[in-house]
Amino acid sequence: MSLVLQQHIQKFAGIGESDINEIVSFFDKTELKKKQNLLTEGNICRHSYFVSKGLLRMFFVNDRGIEQTTQFALENWWMADYTSFQRQEPSEYYIQAVERTEVMAISYDKQEALLRQYPAMEKYFRVMHQRAHAAAQFRIKILYSLSREEMYHSFSSKYPGFVQRIPQYLLASFLGCTPEYLSEIRAKRKS
Repeated sequence: MSLVLQQHIQKFAGIGESDINEIVSFFDKTELKKKQNLLTEGNICRHSYFVSKGLLRMFFVNDRGIEQTTQFALENWWMADYTSFQRQEPSEYYIQAVERTEVMAISYDKQEALLRQYPAMEKYFRVMHQRAHAAAQFRIKILYSLSREEMYHSFSSKYPGFVQRIPQYLLASFLGCTPEYLSEIRAKRKS
């Protein structure tokens, strides 16, 4: 059982002690090595993942064969290809552990059963999706309105925990620049 997941659910859904152990039993604990994939392009995203410990990233490979990171998830964040998960159709993304990571995974079928048995979990998942949507809106806005340098400064001030843990080449992939350019941005900031 994941105490981290229990606390997270109780914080956002107000689930009582009497139900929380049964709710968490719908999840399976998975431990990942650094760079281990949870999902690969062309496969169906059969689980939604709550990060108990560690860091995940979602990415796709563009037509030039370059990995483009679209999002990260660290402790207490959720990650899935929600289009693939909801529709149960092949994904266009990869989900990979950036470092040793522990997730609590819930399958599509188990999530549906959980929601039928515990309707209060609808609120929890609604709040999680609203938070994820807000983060996506923030990312889209900065992609269209800021330079790569401004994006880095905005991202590093809003999510300092990420910047400290993410390897530079992955952060560059997320920001849409080269690792060398990101080094220049960081060097300017220090001077």
